[in-house]
Amino acid sequence: MTPIFTSISLFTITLTLTLIQFTHANSEGDALYTLKRSLTDPDNVLQSWDPTLVSPCTWFHVTCNQDNRVTRVDLGNSNLSGHLVPELGKLEHLQYLELYKNNIQGTIPKELGNLKSLVSLDLYNNNISGTIPPSLGKLKNLVFLLTAT
Repeated sequence: MTPIFTSISLFTITLTLTLIQFTHANSEGDALYTLKRSLTDPDNVLQSWDPTLVSPCTWFHVTCNQDNRVTRVDLGNSNLSGHLVPELGKLEHLQYLELYKNNIQGTIPKELGNLKSLVSLDLYNNNISGTIPPSLGKLKNLVFLLTAT
């Protein structure tokens, strides 16, 4: 292999990996931004949730792993109202979804059953209605499911 070919190949691989990382970050950012749009936020706790940023990992109340994948959303006791969105099911590395002590209404989207890494779903002290979707029963890592009002 010639040095120029090796350089071009390495550049292509690096660019591809970077684009894959940004695609994940953008799809996760899109999912979280959809949640933001579905919520009323009188205290502006979601002010930093800017969809034009490359990654939601810089947003307040969002934690990411070393691969810049969203692993935690901490919005407990944030004076939020509105409803959950099915797009949250796209956060495939999410481990903790903490939304306790808000005024979130409606049902739990069945798409949350796609969150294979989920350890804690804390919806305590909201106005959630309906039944717990059967899809949550397949979450093998889920340890805490708090939904009582």
